[in-house]
Amino acid sequence: MAQTFTFELVSPERVLLSVEAEQVELPGVDGDMTVMAGHAPVVSTLRPGTIVARAAGNKTAIFVQGGVADIRGSAVVVLAEKAFATDDVDVRQVERELAAAEDAMAAEKDDEARRHLGIAIDQMKAILTARQKG
Repeated sequence: MAQTFTFELVSPERVLLSVEAEQVELPGVDGDMTVMAGHAPVVSTLRPGTIVARAAGNKTAIFVQGGVADIRGSAVVVLAEKAFATDDVDVRQVERELAAAEDAMAAEKDDEARRHLGIAIDQMKAILTARQKG
């Protein structure tokens, strides 16, 4: 039997997931990482992407728009800026919003506005990728 650790994913609104996990995949800013029981202590900033938790033979995929992961040997706590289950994503709506943002980016001249649109576009692409993983 695989060793487990406590995994909690918390958003500003609520606790999204609290399980005894065998493995959790995290989208760290320096690259994806897989956490298992006994992992060395680490605090990592998260980029937009998918967290995949494997517990009791089940896989749960949750999109996060960013946050912080506090990894310890027996527990991992993720404080997410915003998060939702990938099953809850309306793919067509995200695709429409992505197309509109890309059109706006092509027409935008202001560098700061382009930077914000670029962030939004990256997040929407990450949401679509997360949905495919889920």
